[in-house]
Amino acid sequence: MPEKKIKIATLCCCYNRIAKTTVFLESLLNQSMPENCAIDYFLLDDASPDRTGARVKAMFPQINVVQGSGSLFWAGGMRTLWEHVLRQEDYDFYLLLNDDVVLSTDALRRLLAAYNQADGSGHILLGTVLDPTKGTITYGGRKIKNFTTGSTFVQQPDAEQLKTCEIGNANIMLVDRATVKKIGILTDVYTHGFADFDYTYTAVKNGLKVWVAPGYYGHCENDHGVTWLSGKVSLKKRIEHLYSPKGLAFKEYRIYIQRNFSFMLPAAYFKLWLKTLFPAVYDTFKKEHA
Repeated sequence: MPEKKIKIATLCCCYNRIAKTTVFLESLLNQSMPENCAIDYFLLDDASPDRTGARVKAMFPQINVVQGSGSLFWAGGMRTLWEHVLRQEDYDFYLLLNDDVVLSTDALRRLLAAYNQADGSGHILLGTVLDPTKGTITYGGRKIKNFTTGSTFVQQPDAEQLKTCEIGNANIMLVDRATVKKIGILTDVYTHGFADFDYTYTAVKNGLKVWVAPGYYGHCENDHGVTWLSGKVSLKKRIEHLYSPKGLAFKEYRIYIQRNFSFMLPAAYFKLWLKTLFPAVYDTFKKEHA
């Protein structure tokens, strides 16, 4: 009897950066995979002005391109795409990816091999990625060092073994079917950021396991940029940045803290308003308490 195929759906969103998206897709489609794997590729294009979706479809016909509304941002786009994928088929694994990652040629094969180290099901595996020039970790898994404040540190991957963590980035995130059956997909309370951190910690709180997979799985620059604006920018602009989904996302950061580290809610308010109103003071405070 032939061996049962492992069915994997890869999920990624894109917006108006065809060059990066193309490099990412080439690295994804050139993966060395076990013969018992069947992969379906899904890409949501959120109405890119450069027509990323249509151009991808012309270059890579095997990619299933889904069109977004143009106002989904990252969390909304990934959630919309995941809902679409769930209507197609019941997959064994859902692999969430960012389109600015360049995957190592054996990344998917090693992720699946690492998954086999874990007992049973109900697991999320995070692939750590490095800055292409500095060689430092940009995204991966994080350990919570204080469960009251929610402060974290980067979980360095082991060379061979899985390492536990509680919070992680979805730049490379492998989610098994059992996890989705138990906690669903990304919550709809976030527009852009926080959704992957919230999802991984929700898994942990529900008795599931989140792991940092052994080794490194590709390269990715840190695209989060400056998370607050200097005092040289007008107060009006800084307040706009405070509420912007791609800025400090004040309302959604409050939701994230309230859902997971509610004791710290007053301090979260103070920190974000301090960043906004007195950025120079915040810089000094941060350096003194680093």
